[in-house]
This record gives sequence, structure tokens and C-alpha cells, in this order.
Amino acid sequence: MKPETKFYAKIKKNITSISWIRLENLSVPGTPDLLGYNNSGVFFTVELKYTKTNKITFSPHQIGFHVKHPHNTFILVEDASLNVPKLYEGSWIRNLVSGGLKHEPMHQGYSNIKKFLDKLGA
Repeated sequence: MKPETKFYAKIKKNITSISWIRLENLSVPGTPDLLGYNNSGVFFTVELKYTKTNKITFSPHQIGFHVKHPHNTFILVEDASLNVPKLYEGSWIRNLVSGGLKHEPMHQGYSNIKKFLDKLGA
């Protein structure tokens, strides 16, 4: 099983208040991995990334998506060295490309990320 698939399983287990849809989209490159819907009726997207280093790799299409859609788009990175998920705004993608995990996440840890996503649009 791929690391991102295992990561998704952890997200579903730890953030159950969000309705998650895994997007397996080969026809539109750059489309984020997850579509989320919270109890406030807010849709948002999440790009999943798994890294064992400070570096986070994105395709040009993924970068383009987040530049074009900077609101309610997020990047969720599993830092394998700490086994901690870190959430970043999609609009930060260029910073993540250049600096990786050097940048402070907006939220980290499943409980903090869950609280944030639950409150989107409230």
C-alpha cells in the first residue's frame, strides 16, 4: 500500500466529522486528492503529501491548481520523521516548493486540524 493511501486511512479514522471523497482523477491533472464537506455545508479540497525529508514534491499541475484556487484549498503533509500531519493553506504552495517543511504549518496534529476544518464557514 502506498504511503498516501495509508495516510488517507489515518485521516478517515481521525477526522470522522468530515465527509471525505477520495478523488482518483486522471483526466484533470493537478486535482487535489480529497474533497471534504463539513457540517457547516462547506466544501474544500485537500492535497495529500507524504515525506521522509524536509522537501515536498509537487507537479506543475498541482502548483497551478493551488495558485488558481487559493481559497478553501489545503495541503496536508504527513511528516514521516515525526509521524505528525501538518496542514497548510493551498495558497502557500510556492513557499512549500521552495522551503518544504521549514515553514510553520497553520495547524498540526489530527485534533487541531479537525477543529479547524470543522469550523470552516461557521
